[in-house]
Amino acid sequence: MDSADNSAPERRYLAPTVDQALKILVVGSFGVGKTTLVGSVSEIDPLRTEETITQASTGVDDLTGLSGKTATTVAMDFGRITLSSRMVLYLFGTPGQRRFWDLWEGLVIGSIGLLVLVDTRRIEDSFEILDQLDVRSLPFAVAINQFPDSAHYSEADLREALDLLPETPLVHVDARDRHSSTQALISLVEYAARIKAQEKVA
Repeated sequence: MDSADNSAPERRYLAPTVDQALKILVVGSFGVGKTTLVGSVSEIDPLRTEETITQASTGVDDLTGLSGKTATTVAMDFGRITLSSRMVLYLFGTPGQRRFWDLWEGLVIGSIGLLVLVDTRRIEDSFEILDQLDVRSLPFAVAINQFPDSAHYSEADLREALDLLPETPLVHVDARDRHSSTQALISLVEYAARIKAQEKVA
């Protein structure tokens, strides 16, 4: 499995040729893999704001199917990935729980779009997340995070279940894998660029 070599000096600093910076939010329900995805692609040691899950969250955070989860993001994850010699992408992973959604208001400023991670084992948890995107008028792509025990569904069934428009990108991703996660991010960047080009023409 690919992993970023965060210790390499050339990855710690931006190349002098970089002249374009993009910002993306990685969103999704609780425990869907946002922290894992940001960590898998980041070329720098990712900033994480995780806290241990305590008894206080019992009955508040649904841990069904998440038996190995012991920590949760309470503010954001932050990472960076260089897409080309001229373009860098800054990633902000958001908390999935409703009580942290107010943080989105600040994080979304300046973003070109959102990558929505979905866990098909708990697909209904994604409905409220997608509803939040309807009021933000930003491009988004949906990435199905394939857990080992996830059932597989056709694209048509997933689009119907998530009520996606035909043009909304829908990809499959292994959030642990750098190449897979990078491709999901690129699909969003390309989609956002197409929308921006169409707006200029209009």
